[in-house]
Amino acid sequence: MERTISGMMGKGSVNHNTRAFSAKNVDKKRSRDNVEFCHKDIKAVYHELFDEALERYNAKQKRSDRKIENYYEKIRQGKQEKLFYEVIFQIGNRDDMNARSEEGQLAKQILIDFMTDFQSRNPNLHVFSAHLHMDEETPHIHIDFVPFTSGSKRGLDTRVSLKGALAEQGGAGGTRGATEWNQWIESEKKEFAAVMERYGVEWLQKGTHNKHLSVLDYEKQERAKEVAELDSQLAQSERALQTVNKIVDGQLARAEELAEIGDQFQRRNEEIKADNAELEEAYITKKQSYNSLSEKNNLLIAENEDLEMQKEKRLSDNRELEKQQQELQKEIETMVDSKTALERNVRAYDEDKQWQLPEPGMVQSAKAYREKVALPLITRLKELVKSLTIKCVGLMEQVKKLTAKVNQQGEDIAWYKNKIKEQNSTMEHLQEKAEDLERVKQYAGADKIDTIISKVKGQECMKQQLRQYNSSNVTR
Repeated sequence: MERTISGMMGKGSVNHNTRAFSAKNVDKKRSRDNVEFCHKDIKAVYHELFDEALERYNAKQKRSDRKIENYYEKIRQGKQEKLFYEVIFQIGNRDDMNARSEEGQLAKQILIDFMTDFQSRNPNLHVFSAHLHMDEETPHIHIDFVPFTSGSKRGLDTRVSLKGALAEQGGAGGTRGATEWNQWIESEKKEFAAVMERYGVEWLQKGTHNKHLSVLDYEKQERAKEVAELDSQLAQSERALQTVNKIVDGQLARAEELAEIGDQFQRRNEEIKADNAELEEAYITKKQSYNSLSEKNNLLIAENEDLEMQKEKRLSDNRELEKQQQELQKEIETMVDSKTALERNVRAYDEDKQWQLPEPGMVQSAKAYREKVALPLITRLKELVKSLTIKCVGLMEQVKKLTAKVNQQGEDIAWYKNKIKEQNSTMEHLQEKAEDLERVKQYAGADKIDTIISKVKGQECMKQQLRQYNSSNVTR
């Protein structure tokens, strides 16, 4: 099996190599079969390769305007050297090494083996990105590298230089056709051919049958063929690049649209956050209001229970007072009856014969009448008057006490009636608060209110336990 080897300089589109964007000739379904050998940030590579040399260079400069702040930017903006170079290697073509065929899989393995020793063979070409593509017609590999030379007498002692890097690796150069680059490409093809031989594939070198040509003419002819092939590939690459540019422009426009949409989304997100903050604040306010109402409601319920107990006690006391008042009224009526009876008895004393002083007899002396009739009657009358006076005084005192007690009971009954009216008014107020609490539950949702109550009770319980714990620690 014989196959050609292609080695050419690429334009170095890292985004294309990594498939950050894909050209039309790329089958995205097969991109998963691609191989990424390495992919590093080129700026980091520049720091790694040249920071020490840059520090040594700037230390030697006496004029600040000759110092280099950023070596990467100096090379990027300069015209002598490129930031990096790219080489593309390929075996066969789409007819004999198609990526979809078994031969394409063989080409993939050969390219992987070839890449394995590439960096060790080229110590002055720092590879920072290398990708094998299986999603185009023919398997090929893109190798992006930063060429550098050491021991330079001008500028940085370690600096970017393709010619210097290849010369340090043995490229002599000299003629226009046999440049360092062409010599290096030819040597890499030979390494490629050696890998191919291990897999039973020979290097097909087109034009080798023209043995009558001199070596120089043959080389010129081969270079002309390579230039023609490169020109063709360059044209294809330019067309592909134009297509890619159009795609990139479209993607950039789409990216701008997406950025605008992202800004709109961000603004809307900020508005939603503000609305959420207001709702959260309103919810916290309502929660605090509900907690306050809940505490007031609990207090009102406790007060209502106390008032109910007081009401029952006062109603009981009122009934007892009314009963006592009725008994006092009966006692007063009894006393009135006693007074009436007393008055009747007093009148009876005027009429009863035993209390009348008899007329003296015809033969009875005044002394005898006085001692036997008048004095005993007067004595009995004195005892009776004394007894009646004591009873009357006692009755008057009892009447005063009963009257005062009746008046006090009247005042107590009036006070209890006022308290009962106040309790009825308080109970009506409690009923209104209870209805307000029901309205809050209907507005906020019973489940949410129950959850809040549970959380608040849990927090109160935890606070109480914390106080008990702190109190026990203080005691200890």
